[in-house]
Amino acid sequence: MPVDAGSIEIDEEGEDAVTPAAPLDIAQFVRAQKGSNRPIDGVYRGYAYLQGAERNDVCLVAVDDYAVLYVDAVELAARTGTQGWNDVAVALGEALGGAIAVDDAAVKTELSWIVAYLQALDDAAANGSSSIGSGTRLFVTTEESFDLGDAGLRFSFNQEYASGSFYTSVIGIDGSDVMAGASGVRAELRFADFCNTASWAEGTFAAEADAAGAFGRFLDDLDWSPLWVTLKTTGTAIVIVFILGLLAAWWSLRIPSRAQDIADSIFTIPMVLPPTVCGFVLLLLLGKNTPVGQWFIDIGFPLIFSWPATVLAAVVVSFPLMYRSARGAFESIDRTMLDAARTLGWSEGRIFFRLMLPLAWSSIAAGTVLAFARALGEFGATLFLAGNYVGVTRTVPIAIYFEWMNGNTDVALFWTGVIIVFSFMVILFINLWSRRTTRYRRRTQDA
Repeated sequence: MPVDAGSIEIDEEGEDAVTPAAPLDIAQFVRAQKGSNRPIDGVYRGYAYLQGAERNDVCLVAVDDYAVLYVDAVELAARTGTQGWNDVAVALGEALGGAIAVDDAAVKTELSWIVAYLQALDDAAANGSSSIGSGTRLFVTTEESFDLGDAGLRFSFNQEYASGSFYTSVIGIDGSDVMAGASGVRAELRFADFCNTASWAEGTFAAEADAAGAFGRFLDDLDWSPLWVTLKTTGTAIVIVFILGLLAAWWSLRIPSRAQDIADSIFTIPMVLPPTVCGFVLLLLLGKNTPVGQWFIDIGFPLIFSWPATVLAAVVVSFPLMYRSARGAFESIDRTMLDAARTLGWSEGRIFFRLMLPLAWSSIAAGTVLAFARALGEFGATLFLAGNYVGVTRTVPIAIYFEWMNGNTDVALFWTGVIIVFSFMVILFINLWSRRTTRYRRRTQDA
């Protein structure tokens, strides 16, 4: 019996669904609006959608004007306790290419409730984007890897391409990139859906929870890796930027004036360039096909699309703010005071640490705050140079963009709030500390 879409009840998070007309319920539904066309662990797998840390009973990939649906027939046969899904697997195995259209009578009855679930959940998660319409031509397979010969495409489902991470991927049968279409095989990949079957106990589905309980469940399910990657990246970058910015500012004031203009332009230019341009230039200079990039690979330290690349991107875009603040502070120091120190026999190092740094500390602290904020919010250069690898290079700004693109607006809003609150607290702390240091120095001078 066909399932009426109006009878399907979806929970408030859009992840679980039930209907009395279906033999099973749906849990852990996720819509992936975007995938990645980059190599995974150094191997090109095609255009891949990240499923997560577990396999899924149901996977769907929307391509052009049709969609390809994978169902785990063995799992569903065991859950439903019927032979219907075994018959589906046999029918699909005998079909050309291992896939048949959903309107085939042999499988229509068993598929109708899954298709109805997917259409209802996908419509709820689309947020105005394209979804699975009732007129979409749907192909079905029970094989985790099969070729759709007419389209020249190979679909792979539940593939553990990286340790602990499962993917669904689409690649040309000849191994070509289906996004580029260089070999004549091209597909417009729209999105992917993933979910599992479940049996919700009566009265437990979509139970009303208080705000604290709902928020606690949200935090339990949240992937915290973007926060740790961001903190590690920003913390490392700000230490490097602080040291390099001070040294560059001090050195630029000791060279001839004409050379100063050139050095200042070089040090400042990342501040006025769009972040995507900075990332693209770094990719051209340090890519795997460049001498520098190849050298890093030869020494066993591949730089591009790795965590060090996130640090490098953050350093490049935030360095000018630190440099300009430090240089302006050093230029404002009375030169006669520095000359007097030299006549007393002070070394340049002692003058720098005992005289220049204390006098310029307020401006240096301000520059540190600005550089920190810039590194914390870096997006464009990081995406170009380091990519979007969960737990490795996916920082909070990158997570906000991709979570929003995947329809996870609540996760994107949470990370946005975290960035705002964290930035405010750090800036407030440094400003208070800088003010206290300045007040102490003034009292010392008055004494």
